[in-house]
Amino acid sequence: MAYKLGLIGYNLSHSISAIIHRAGLKSLGIDGTYEILETPPEELISRIKFLKANDYNGFNVTIPLKVPMALFLDHVDKSADVSGCVNTIKIRTDRTFHGFNTDIYGFQKAIPAEIQQKLNGSNVSILGTGGAARAAAVGLIELGVKQVNFFSRNIINTSETINYFRKTFPGVTFKLYQMQSSGELFKSAMIVNATPIGMKGNSADQMPLAYETVKNLDKNTVIYDIVYNPTKTLLLEKARGYGLETISGLDMLINQAAKAIEIWTGKFPDTDKMKIAALESL
Repeated sequence: MAYKLGLIGYNLSHSISAIIHRAGLKSLGIDGTYEILETPPEELISRIKFLKANDYNGFNVTIPLKVPMALFLDHVDKSADVSGCVNTIKIRTDRTFHGFNTDIYGFQKAIPAEIQQKLNGSNVSILGTGGAARAAAVGLIELGVKQVNFFSRNIINTSETINYFRKTFPGVTFKLYQMQSSGELFKSAMIVNATPIGMKGNSADQMPLAYETVKNLDKNTVIYDIVYNPTKTLLLEKARGYGLETISGLDMLINQAAKAIEIWTGKFPDTDKMKIAALESL
């Protein structure tokens, strides 16, 4: 069977998803295509019709469609349901859409075991409140964190997300702050950048945090930047310069992609070969 797969989202000019998924399929000896399908939000409905009409087996979803895509699903697995967003869709033979969130798996898998242990019972901060931020929050909650601080540019638009998490995870404390605030950051065991700030072609010369803030963080704070292109963002570069432990978004990208391939094909690919292909393209 030849698989027909793709990625929808906007803007996808710097995506390497096609490269890593093709490497993953090749590692399994599976025939398949993976296309980059530029899809602005206003074209989501027509894109869904296109995918159904052209016999696609599945597709990935990225910024800014991870939350709105959830409205068009026939079924969702637990990960997609609890996070309220999807990044992987399997199209069944009856053309129904089954949604999954492999970002949660990819996010957790990239965190070394010794850091995972330190997160149990801790306070963490997440910059951003979109689909990637939701997946990061669920991943951290599953690792035992007791407080999640969300930092947003638009608190009014984000309050619904916070209320959803408070209702879904009553044993965890959730707080919402303006992006410019920094107080809770200094108490955080981990700070996750779940915004596009620092991404190549978008804002590679910028950081989501002020230089002084990074400089004054506790030296045990872990900085996790989900941006993968470039692999060493300005945030990671500065954090390492100040002696902080860091995690790049590349391993999250590879692992969430591998999980998606498993959902589509029933087989788990060689992540080392996928990472080599990614690094060669960056």
